Amino acid sequence: MLTRTPPKSSRSRARAIRHFLDIDQIPAGELRRIVDMGHAMKKAGKRVPKALRPKGIADAVLVMIFEKPSTRTRVSFDVAMRQLGGESIPLNHSDLQTNRGEPISDTARVLSRYVDAIMLRANKHETLLEYAKYATIPVINGLTDMSHPCQVIADIMTYEETHGPIKGGKVAWVGDGNNVAVSWMHAAVRFGFELRLACPPQLNPDAKVLEWARAEGGRVTLTDDAAEAVKGTDCVVTDTWVSMGQSDEKRRKQLLSPYAVDDDLMKRAAKGAIFMHCLPAYRGLEVSASVLDGPQSVVFDEAENRLHAQKAILAWCLGA
Repeated sequence: MLTRTPPKSSRSRARAIRHFLDIDQIPAGELRRIVDMGHAMKKAGKRVPKALRPKGIADAVLVMIFEKPSTRTRVSFDVAMRQLGGESIPLNHSDLQTNRGEPISDTARVLSRYVDAIMLRANKHETLLEYAKYATIPVINGLTDMSHPCQVIADIMTYEETHGPIKGGKVAWVGDGNNVAVSWMHAAVRFGFELRLACPPQLNPDAKVLEWARAEGGRVTLTDDAAEAVKGTDCVVTDTWVSMGQSDEKRRKQLLSPYAVDDDLMKRAAKGAIFMHCLPAYRGLEVSASVLDGPQSVVFDEAENRLHAQKAILAWCLGA
């Protein structure tokens, strides 16, 4: 009987696949290199020099899958891939056969035969992990209910533009202990800075992540006192109180009202402290208009840096 060896995907690579799933999954040295590439990408502008572009990028295609609506993630990844010299294909969840019951494992295998990388903005972290398990190309976490690592890479770039290297710095997170807070916890360990989280106890971050950070020697503390957390810090970060898909809006606003970032709270931070928010922001709720639109706010620099961070992440995943 004649037997045949199944052909390898034309997109397969000899090197190990570089997924960008979570900050805690990547060595500190590689994360530092990604941030440094982001700074270099921004300095270079729209025309990314050859030295920063991965080999073969001109023929590379990124597929972007959105289970949730997006402004910054969608546009920044699309433009990032174009500026690197490749192309991108955006797909909503309704565009895919997974919406009609096709297994993610099959979709991941098929896409691996067509394109060079997958960026996923998913409702559930488990979906991201399943794509990564079966794909033979890099998978990038564009956001899940557990974490948002691309955002925090951009945030670190933004911090360093005003305060220099983040190692040894002091950052305060105020509000919901959500997915972005988790990625900040991962980053505090990998980049060596102090992170103080101030959250209502009912909305504390994942206890397992906090335990991991402490076991790794991270300077990560948790309190329910926003004023104490912010005191003397270089950077104050918050996020929207009600994310997409959350139905308990009234309860969340009641719990989080003592954690609004206003001028009085910012005065407790160090001189020259900056304010960050990943946007979209709701003036008069999690942050006052005077802070969001004031001189300490770097939110639009932060938003721009999503583009340069995405270029660096894509370049790293594709072999730069």
